[in-house]
Amino acid sequence: QVQLVESGGGLVQAGDSLRLSCAASGRTVIMYYMGWFRQAPGKEREFVGRISWSGGSVYYADSVKGRFTISRDNAKNTVYLQMNSLKPEDTAVYYCAASTYSNGGWNYWGQGTQVTVSS
Repeated sequence: QVQLVESGGGLVQAGDSLRLSCAASGRTVIMYYMGWFRQAPGKEREFVGRISWSGGSVYYADSVKGRFTISRDNAKNTVYLQMNSLKPEDTAVYYCAASTYSNGGWNYWGQGTQVTVSS
């Protein structure tokens, strides 16, 4: 079992930056990937990006590429989502997820943290 706890959400203005954190606990040794998703009101959950837990390779959705950066601190079992140049359309609940499958598939989720970007 892996437990995930997000933090760092809040209300910011367009153009501001915000950093989200996701602390993992439990059997973190079995994680292959950690990722970020978001869900805006009335919309489906959207993939934001993910990072390989061992190698550190990252992959981003086109909608955030160049503005968002995912990083990890293995010693702290924590993954970060640095969000720059925020836009109102980035407003959503942001979820951290973990995959214990080498070929993907997200089987652990955090509770989510709200990010609101005002114009």
